[in-house]
Amino acid sequence: MSDSGASRTRLGLIIALLIFVADLATKEWMLSLIFDPPRRIVLTGFFNLTPVWNRGVSFGLFAGHQEWVPWILSAVAVVIAAGLFVWLRRARHSLLAVALGAVIGGALGNVIDRLRFGAVVDFLDFHISGYHWPAFNIADAAISLGVVMILYHELFLASGQASGEKE
Repeated sequence: MSDSGASRTRLGLIIALLIFVADLATKEWMLSLIFDPPRRIVLTGFFNLTPVWNRGVSFGLFAGHQEWVPWILSAVAVVIAAGLFVWLRRARHSLLAVALGAVIGGALGNVIDRLRFGAVVDFLDFHISGYHWPAFNIADAAISLGVVMILYHELFLASGQASGEKE
């Protein structure tokens, strides 16, 4: 791996670590603030802190109360994160490295929740006119933003790299 390849890998890993730590820290804070005892904190007319245990993946998909569900979801997330790490080591653009790091850090943050609690700690609740977006956390936001950046990279930047252009 070239020095610039190593620096992009390092960048992605730093982003992953920052997301992971921020996610775990905010979840610990919210566990004591709004989960015990459960309560909603209204911050604005469109944003609350609301305690939600998500037993599935995005939007509660694949939620189940069987003991093995968190383990299966965690194993899948770890395998995906490992694959993304391999991709990160090959990344030729800093944007892609940041995006992959964001997804890796977010995925691993949610894995910790599933292994600790059997569910993911969600608490960010945005709403308008009585309609609520499903509650989420820092990890979920990082994963979503990372996926958007990956798509942007692959659709608009990767073709230039294939012809030999670099960052």
